[in-house]
Amino acid sequence: MIGKGRLKPSYTQRPAFFAGVLGMMAAISGTLLAMGFAGTEEPIRQRLLEDLQASLSQVLPAEMHDNDPSRTRVELQLSEAESLSFYLATLANEPVAAAFEVAEEGYSGLIRIVMGVGLDGQVLGVRVLSHTETPGLGDKIEIAKDDWIESFNGMSLEGEDDRRWAVSKDGGQFDQFSGATITPRAVVKAVKKGLLLHRDNQPAFAKQPLLDESATAAPSDPSVGIDSALELNGAAAGISAPVTQVSQASTQAAVAEVSK
Repeated sequence: MIGKGRLKPSYTQRPAFFAGVLGMMAAISGTLLAMGFAGTEEPIRQRLLEDLQASLSQVLPAEMHDNDPSRTRVELQLSEAESLSFYLATLANEPVAAAFEVAEEGYSGLIRIVMGVGLDGQVLGVRVLSHTETPGLGDKIEIAKDDWIESFNGMSLEGEDDRRWAVSKDGGQFDQFSGATITPRAVVKAVKKGLLLHRDNQPAFAKQPLLDESATAAPSDPSVGIDSALELNGAAAGISAPVTQVSQASTQAAVAEVSK
């Protein structure tokens, strides 16, 4: 026994002793974290899937399709460095609409929206996923705060120079908010950008999905595409499903086939 005033054992003064203690603490902490994650992984995954399905249901009317769009995610390769994930709504396995995410810079940060578009290029619904706009002014883009976002329903694009696609202050047909013009202007720009993207890649949106994928695939990863909060487009959730890959080359081939 070490008495009062006596030196502690020399091994407690060695660097290796402290390294061993820290290593044990790290191992215990890691084990506890792993146990905690294992217990919450499934609830997190289920919540992400529910959020994805809820968001899609607001922009893809249920009466239009008979599938679960969250199970039919398509990856469209726009270029070597850019791709777009969209969720396909089908009726009797025939594509009828698609939902995808678009983003645009607002007054105080990026505004992310999810929009549903029919095969004819008509807007079926738009919802804001995330934003950092001014409370009480710019946040009227949220459906919970105002019905302004529903003014896009039924709209389509007649061309890239369609003058209607602007806020009224800029000569367009969409109302701006009192004291906040930049925010609605950004949303209008985002929706228009989404319609142009749909128009330019229409064959991909009209491509029939594999029957096995739309009928039996596991829920697709909600961390892909529409969180990317429908980041509706967490990788930690571990939800996976087959993803249909569509390239611009294949869409051009589809156009050629239709024109024969």
